[in-house]
Amino acid sequence: MTALRVLLAGESWMMSTTHYKGFDYMTTATYETGLAYLAQALDGSEIELTHIPSHLASQTFPQTLEALDAYDAVILSDIGAYSLLMHPDTWQRGQTSPNRLVLLREWVNQGGGLLMCGGYYSFAGIGAAAKFYRTPVEEVLPVDIMTFDDRIETPEGAQPVVVEPAHPILDGFEGEWPVLLGFNELALKPDARLLATVQGYPLLAARGYGRGRTLAWASDIGPHWCPEPFAQWEGYRRLWIQSIEWLAGQR
Repeated sequence: MTALRVLLAGESWMMSTTHYKGFDYMTTATYETGLAYLAQALDGSEIELTHIPSHLASQTFPQTLEALDAYDAVILSDIGAYSLLMHPDTWQRGQTSPNRLVLLREWVNQGGGLLMCGGYYSFAGIGAAAKFYRTPVEEVLPVDIMTFDDRIETPEGAQPVVVEPAHPILDGFEGEWPVLLGFNELALKPDARLLATVQGYPLLAARGYGRGRTLAWASDIGPHWCPEPFAQWEGYRRLWIQSIEWLAGQR
């Protein structure tokens, strides 16, 4: 079997901290990523994962259909729309550049597979700043995106509920899923298929668009919304492998 090629954009962040010690202070900076659980889950499978960190996406995310065609599926996870829209040629030099949200829509229409995963900078996101609502990416997804801060925190734990167990993505799942600690509020499109819910909201939804396929996963791929018991659950690996296979037309 030929390996499936997946591009993940996002899931990285930088932090700057100032430490005050009386009259003295110092500043430290750290860089972190949030894809460890997903990478571990895909390890040993027939899926090759390429990661573009959030701070590099504006420059290195594909700018042509031909470049996107190098991948069987694209995952956007915790990365805002502006990180794809604002290429340095436009932001720094005042030049035109491809609109990569439009490009993703056309790529899906021609047969690509797109997945958006939840997070503080997914869908609408914190303060609605992720701003994928009313964009070409929203047009292809199986969900409508809110125009307000769509985060729902559930520190007490929210129980996922499978509603279409016969769907190929959910083949082989048995029993109750571990709880989640939060998700983005979404609304199902009329022609989409609802596969799982959380507190009555869409958690996992699928849709065909043109010749392509799209998925929406409303929670994280890792902490904090997707806690360690979920990420270490045997169904976590099955969920992502079968989701990617479905996006690539192999299920």
